[in-house]
Amino acid sequence: MTKKETTDWRYKVANREALIGLALALANFIWWFGFAYGMGSRPVEEYKYIMGLPDWFFISCVLGFLLITAAVIIVVKLFFVEVPFEDEEEMQ
Repeated sequence: MTKKETTDWRYKVANREALIGLALALANFIWWFGFAYGMGSRPVEEYKYIMGLPDWFFISCVLGFLLITAAVIIVVKLFFVEVPFEDEEEMQ
């Protein structure tokens, strides 16, 4: 048997889901960094406030958290699959 034939199919699924998780984490960081340092670098006198919080903080931390949470839920429901932990020989 070659190495390809003995490779478990679950590794492909796990690698794909790990890459999706990394992409979501990277997207969250870019969102946070962009709004926190982009809008937060203005003088304090120019800040606008949303619900008592500076707009840069609200958008980067509060809204970003809600959006990434929704994105994770949607991605898990649509793209992640259940994988059995038992070996195929044990299942039979």
